[in-house]
Order: sequence, then structure tokens, then C-alpha cells
Amino acid sequence: MTARTFVMVSGAWHGAWCWNRLVPLLEARGHRVHTPELPGTGSSHADPATASLDGWARFIAELVSAQPAPVVLVGHSRGGAVISRAAQMAPWNLRMLVYLAAYLLPAGANVAAAARDDDGSLVPENMVAAGSGVTCTLRPDIIREAFYGDCDDQAFEFARTRLTPEPLKPLVSNVKTSAEVFGKVPRTYIECTRDRTISLTAQRRMQAALPCDPVFTLESDHSPFLSHPDELATLLARL
Repeated sequence: MTARTFVMVSGAWHGAWCWNRLVPLLEARGHRVHTPELPGTGSSHADPATASLDGWARFIAELVSAQPAPVVLVGHSRGGAVISRAAQMAPWNLRMLVYLAAYLLPAGANVAAAARDDDGSLVPENMVAAGSGVTCTLRPDIIREAFYGDCDDQAFEFARTRLTPEPLKPLVSNVKTSAEVFGKVPRTYIECTRDRTISLTAQRRMQAALPCDPVFTLESDHSPFLSHPDELATLLARL
């Protein structure tokens, strides 16, 4: 098995901590794994007001470009928009894009609009904007069902206590990509059948518009890195 270099981009409200069950499983197989903290999210000390989709994508593109071997770039949920834009900015050191229950958006689309169009998502109607208008949170009573339906109590509590407000600006920023650049980077989709954040119907609608090869199916909630880490590690190690 060839060792790969993975860069993992977490989704909204999450940070690098969300990969803590997955990373050791990949490293045990000999892979290198980077879990960067997007500025203004997670444990980052950057002001969320300065967060932007292009800023995040540039941050990831620079990390990818600095790796000594081509990167498998994984984006979860909102992170899908980040990796698409990063691939447009710096496609030359990418082995593959992996959309893990993620927003795979066409040029000119944004995460917020895609979420609102998903009738099976619990998230849009349960978002609460901060008074500042800079960030948003989720109503606490919906968090487990939306994100962690398959997680044991320990994993759920670990995650729940680490969620942080999500910068709003990147969610409403349109993804800028082109068929000539982004479109030529190989992409894979890992769909999650019990997802209540991005419904399976929405995941498959996005794949139909921007086909991926291969496509894997996990019988999982929105957070397989916590609920089904062994199965997820096995899939990623095949890429």
C-alpha cells in the first residue's frame, strides 16, 4: 500500500478536533495526515469577522502546495466548498479531492443557498445568527440529530462541547471554479445515508451535476469520522 498525504478540512462549527478518532487509524497505515484549523474557526485565535471563503481556500492551497507529495484533499460538509476553491487556486499538487458528505457546488453557487434548497436538512431552520451578524450557532436541541445520530454518548459529548460559532460570510460566498482548472482535478464522493445535515438526496443531486469517480456509500450519520472511523479510514486508505 502506497503512503498518502492527507489534508483534512473540517465542516461548519467544527475544528481540527473532529478528526481525532480518524487520524491515528490513517497514521497506523503509514499515511501522513494534516488537520489544519481554518482561521476564525475551532481553536484558531483569528477574528471570525476576517474569515472568508477565498481566505480559507488560499490557506489550504498554500498548505497543499508545500507538501512533498501530491495530496488527497478531504473536505467535510462546508469544507467541500473550501477544497473546491483551493483546487481552483492551486491544482498542481493535488492527487484527488474527496467530498465527505460535503457540498460539491457548481461555479457561482454557495453553501447557504444549497442548504436552504435541501428539504431533508435540519440545519437551515435551526441556525441562530449572533447579534453581531458575524457568526451563527445551531439550536442545542437539534445538534445530536443533525450531526451525530450514530455517535455513542462519549463521542457526542466530546463533539458538542467543542463546537464553535461559524463565520457567516463564507457560507454566503459563491464558489469560483472553472472546468479548465478545478474540473480537471480527480474527485471522489463519500456519501452518508443517514445524514440529517446534507440529505442523501442532496448529496446525490450534487454528484449528478458534478460526477465523481469513485463514489463510496457509508451507512452513517453526518460525522463518520466520529461514529464510523474504522470504515472511513478503510475507504480513504484505498484512494
